[in-house]
Amino acid sequence: MSDIGVSNVAKLYGHQKKLDMISPRPMSRFRFRYVMFFLMVMLSINALPQSIEDISSIKVDDLSDQQLQQLVDRASQAGLSEAELLQMAQLRGVPTSEIEKLRERLSGMVLMDGQGIGTSSSSSSRNPRRQLDFNEITRGMIPPQSDLEQMDIDQLPYFGMDLFYNKNRRLTFEPNLNLATPRNYVLGPGDQVLIDVYGQSETYYETPVTPEGQILLENIGPISVSGLSLDEATKVIRNRLSVFYTGLKGNNPNTFLQVNLGNIRTIKVNLVGEVRLPGTFTISAFSNVFNALYAAGGPNANGSMRKVKLVRNQKEIAEIDLYDFLINGDPGVNVTLQDQDIILVPPYLARVSLEGAVKRPKVFEIRGEETFADVLKFAGGFTDRAFKEKVGVTRMTNKEKAVSDVYSDQFSMFLVKGGDHYKVGEILDRYTNRVQVKGAVFRPGNYAFEEGLSLTKLIEKSEGLRGEAFLKRVTILRTKEDLSTRMIQVNLGDIMEGTAPDIPIAREDVVHVPSIYEIKEEVYVKVSGEVLVPGTYAYSEDMTSEDLILMAGGLKESASKEDIEIARRVSGQGGREYAEIIPIAMGEDLGLSENPKTLLPFDHLIVRRKTNFSLERIVKIEGQVKAPGEFAITQAEERISSLIQRSGGLTAFAYPKGATLIRRTEFFKNQSETVRNNNNLLNLLERLNKDNVEPSEAQRQMIDRINRYLFGSNDSAEVEMDQSVIEARERLLNDISATREGINPIQLRETEAVAINLEAILANPGSKYDLILEEGDILSVPRELQTVRLRGDVIYPTTIRFENFRGLNYYINKAGGFNVRAKRKRTYVIYANGEVARTKNYLFFNAFPKVEPGSEIIVPTKGPKIPIRPGDLVGITTGLATLALVITQIWN
Repeated sequence: MSDIGVSNVAKLYGHQKKLDMISPRPMSRFRFRYVMFFLMVMLSINALPQSIEDISSIKVDDLSDQQLQQLVDRASQAGLSEAELLQMAQLRGVPTSEIEKLRERLSGMVLMDGQGIGTSSSSSSRNPRRQLDFNEITRGMIPPQSDLEQMDIDQLPYFGMDLFYNKNRRLTFEPNLNLATPRNYVLGPGDQVLIDVYGQSETYYETPVTPEGQILLENIGPISVSGLSLDEATKVIRNRLSVFYTGLKGNNPNTFLQVNLGNIRTIKVNLVGEVRLPGTFTISAFSNVFNALYAAGGPNANGSMRKVKLVRNQKEIAEIDLYDFLINGDPGVNVTLQDQDIILVPPYLARVSLEGAVKRPKVFEIRGEETFADVLKFAGGFTDRAFKEKVGVTRMTNKEKAVSDVYSDQFSMFLVKGGDHYKVGEILDRYTNRVQVKGAVFRPGNYAFEEGLSLTKLIEKSEGLRGEAFLKRVTILRTKEDLSTRMIQVNLGDIMEGTAPDIPIAREDVVHVPSIYEIKEEVYVKVSGEVLVPGTYAYSEDMTSEDLILMAGGLKESASKEDIEIARRVSGQGGREYAEIIPIAMGEDLGLSENPKTLLPFDHLIVRRKTNFSLERIVKIEGQVKAPGEFAITQAEERISSLIQRSGGLTAFAYPKGATLIRRTEFFKNQSETVRNNNNLLNLLERLNKDNVEPSEAQRQMIDRINRYLFGSNDSAEVEMDQSVIEARERLLNDISATREGINPIQLRETEAVAINLEAILANPGSKYDLILEEGDILSVPRELQTVRLRGDVIYPTTIRFENFRGLNYYINKAGGFNVRAKRKRTYVIYANGEVARTKNYLFFNAFPKVEPGSEIIVPTKGPKIPIRPGDLVGITTGLATLALVITQIWN
């Protein structure tokens, strides 16, 4: 650091001491270290090759390793760790992307502390152990493959091939640097040695092993440690330091020595043979054979998984069987690699395939005198459906294939051979002792067959007959030896009464006890018309018409109790009659009557509507009337004038000439009475559920009734939580909205404007101008209008203020005039009330219609002008010439 920098630091430190004396809350030690660090960075910024004004503008990619080392050294001198350095850079505004780059650079950088550092009273500032040259290690690993290549590798049937090479690459076998250093670890150039002396004398050293294999200790000199294990190096260093620290000697030393490993060096190993990516790899010195194999992608399709060799100094020192790790979790000879070791993966020894009912049907490599029991262990054993008594094997002989069987007692003795193909079958899909019972019994299903089992005992096992059992004909389906079937019919009623002998049951017999409802048509009754829930209902004996109406939810308001009848099926001899009509006189309260009309199966109860019954019909008036809103039509011939009168008349601002009547067309989708009723009940239910207070008993009963009617639910408390209720609600809403949606892709107008003359209607009520109202009519009375719109083929379509006593040409000129393609003779005016007036033509003059407030002037466009082609012109000319020639001949 320059003298200027030192003086500035001293000044800052002096000011800080003064502030500490004055301020009641002095600057913390941590904050002071931050200030010192950044001051030194700013003072030394001119030493960097690039000129920057603030650390926030530093580009990590532009920094060399030496500049990055200087930055870390200054942070270390300021007492900042690597994490504190990154945090401070973030506080100073360095972008997140640059911080990530800085973290990566720091993680892969070797911090050169010199040959050694001085003694210190504490070693707490040591950084955690790191792997040196990490970027070089990862750069040498096998790169990710394409999806197609990955698919082929995933589909390889060879067991264990995906151990070192898989799509997700989650298994890395990277050595754990946080583990205690193995005492047999061999030191080499690049390792960092940590020496702690404690006790009577205290000091510590951090020094790397030089390329010459030595460590240099301050005031002590070089010590050769390369090629020594950590324990051996500890002895050498203790002997050397005991000269300077005499407390290390003797039987009762008062000074102690501990040697550990700091940052880890890298080594280079060679992977050859049948590996996916052979070559020389840079890996961690803590690595073993598994780490190196992972870097190369593991053995390839021809590589051996059972005989991986480790060669060191031209000698084979270990042989690794990867199956020990795959099957037993035992890494085997887990030898730590050394620099220039060779890992040789030879071709596979021999392979056998195993398919069928095993847990891992794969191709397995075998070695030595392995048996089928070993291969079965490799495959994870049998599945639950496997036939374990016998396994089929196809073996290659010298000339051809041979088939053999291996029985369960031979698994551990049958020696496997390369090329063998084993197939494990499944158990048969059949039962050894099954009988079945179906139909009208309480517990139908499968039962165990046993000697002496009879039909009545089987019925007892199924817990007896149900009430609807038909006992006169019970069938037994029996399977014969040739797998054909035979049907046996018995009268179970006679057997149970003892008048007929019991029937013995055989294996695989299927006993069917029919129901009386299986041998006759299902009976029902039907109700339609003015009931709440029309439809088909189950028939019961002695059912009356009142019962059926109650089951259908009761009568509607529109139902006529005097016009109810039963349509009953008849079977006339001649086939002339289709139904018998039986009129019903229904009581007022649906109570019990003296002579009820009993229904028969398939009766159809029809409830008709009251004469002249109809729902209320609503019309609407809006705009400049004194009481706008909805009004119910009081009589069939109510007119517009009556509606104006009921709404209080027009206001002072009303514009009667612009009044329009909006009426539904035949395409309007009107809600049915049922949908309208459901919609009203749904709104009522939502209103009851929105109340925050606890509903009364009467309200709760009403909620339950509405839920049962709309959704089929009986529980009002859980109506919002039941998924079936939610689905029913959605279906109901869809039914309601379906009445408002068209199914035709052509857009059809459901409403249209009817031109009316409100002034004539008010002047002469009941005249031909005074239209009769229909349901859904909307009468709109606007305010006094003051504009005129121009649309179509004018120079500038716009809206213009209305002027009295001005004709159509005035407004056309205000819009810039007619366009070139304007069809002036077809110009028309749409008035505010919906009427249309067109331009009239008299000889060579155009009589344009009158313009009133709120009008819209439409100027049509002429059709496209099609140019005459030369061929058409020649044809026309030729035709005219021919016509002239004919006329000339006729004239002459």
